[in-house]
Amino acid sequence: MRPHTLGVIGLGAIGGSLARQAKRAGIPKVVGWSPDTAERSAAAREGAVDDAPARASDVAGAVDLLILAAPPAANLDLLDALVPQLRPGALATDVSSVKRPIVARATAGRFGARFAGSHPLAGTHRRGFEASRAELFRGAVVYVTPVENGETAAREIAHFWQTVLEAQPVIIDAARHDTQVGLASHLPQAIASLLARVLAERLPPGATLGPGARDVTRLAASDARLWTEIFLMNRDVLLPELRALREPLGELEGALDAGDAARVTAWLEAGARWRRAIDG
Repeated sequence: MRPHTLGVIGLGAIGGSLARQAKRAGIPKVVGWSPDTAERSAAAREGAVDDAPARASDVAGAVDLLILAAPPAANLDLLDALVPQLRPGALATDVSSVKRPIVARATAGRFGARFAGSHPLAGTHRRGFEASRAELFRGAVVYVTPVENGETAAREIAHFWQTVLEAQPVIIDAARHDTQVGLASHLPQAIASLLARVLAERLPPGATLGPGARDVTRLAASDARLWTEIFLMNRDVLLPELRALREPLGELEGALDAGDAARVTAWLEAGARWRRAIDG
């Protein structure tokens, strides 16, 4: 799908980047909405959108493809409110990082022919339109999650990501998606935030952080309210993974308590082998 008119609801880092890149890719008209009037004005002033009406409903009825780029809970409400307002033949997607709730809501609303979920793996901990950039999705993996009886819509949405935004779409079941990102994305966020909290409480004032601590805690600077929604929406996946950390942490504790260098080395090497394999 290559829309003539694209609508983006939410003009923060993700939505703003979508709008910017779509314009650069030659989409004739991009219409955007944000509850923040300053954000709408900035997007229009910088040429990311051709029009920024005051109401989200004014966007929904005027586009060929509607992208919901608000926080996850808001996207659920927007799905119910805006997808029924789409004109015939128009499609919609979202960019939430938890897919089961929105796919279930779309299924309940019988939106399968008009909607497929999306999750681009191209986020940033920075917030707002000022954090958006036109190259954010180039080469990024984007998961596309079909609704029941919505395979055609999913293929059209995947085609949009590939041809307009130069991303790499992967069509995947919503439950499999949530299990995978719960381990590969949500758990690292929790660990980074935990370490940042510990360092904040225990480091002496003025202590210098090396690159290791900065790298590991980078995710902790992310929007806490956004991640609260994500954690709660995917808590049935995240909770067992958090509990599973107790065993490997206990193994390290036991090896250190015993002064057993071989066990400590083996513990460290298990992670090192996996990380080196990623780097090729």
